[in-house]
Amino acid sequence: MGKDDQPKHRQIARDLRRRTAQRQPADRLLIVCEGEKTEPRYLNEIRQSLRLSSANVQVRPATWGTAPMQVVEYAETLFSKGDRSLGVAARSFDRIVAVFDRDDHPSYHAALDKAAALNGRMTNDEKVRVPFDAVASVPCFELWLLLHFEEVLAPLHRDAVLQRLRAHLPNYEKGQPGLWRSTKDVVATAMQRANALKEAGHTARDGQAPFTGMHGLVDRLLHLKDQPR
Repeated sequence: MGKDDQPKHRQIARDLRRRTAQRQPADRLLIVCEGEKTEPRYLNEIRQSLRLSSANVQVRPATWGTAPMQVVEYAETLFSKGDRSLGVAARSFDRIVAVFDRDDHPSYHAALDKAAALNGRMTNDEKVRVPFDAVASVPCFELWLLLHFEEVLAPLHRDAVLQRLRAHLPNYEKGQPGLWRSTKDVVATAMQRANALKEAGHTARDGQAPFTGMHGLVDRLLHLKDQPR
């Protein structure tokens, strides 16, 4: 049966679904990072490699400081008030993400609590409630990179993470470019290992056992490329 022979109401419904799908914009993400260079550079490399517009994905370092609470509070303010000098309009995002490390930060758990309290509390320019995600790594962001190359099951100090990472990336230094290019071929393995830690009961709130939420953020970015822009 050809398209023109199908019942008219089915054809109209199908065309309406198609037009509706085409109108849906890509999610707009505001990502604020503890690190000044390492995490923003890595995430921007992903954005650029996927050709995601900065209108849809904004990655910014937290200019108020590197403490987790400062990261969360800066993300809240940047979303709510915007920043004309950065080209960020107020409330122009569909999701807020605060990226920070456990390290030895005293405000770590308070920052998790504040992010949870902000989740769904604010509305954007379309009057839609906005998720607020805390993407934490225990002990540090480099754990996420290390999981691309080996399993990590027991607690590690950040210095030990760096030492083991440099066995795989000998020239690794914080803030260096090209991390996405160096690791993207094994990102699926890193995601599996990070998810296995979560399934084993490791959490951001525990703050001792190895954990990272980076796999969820990277996966979200990878799927954004499939959304209409």
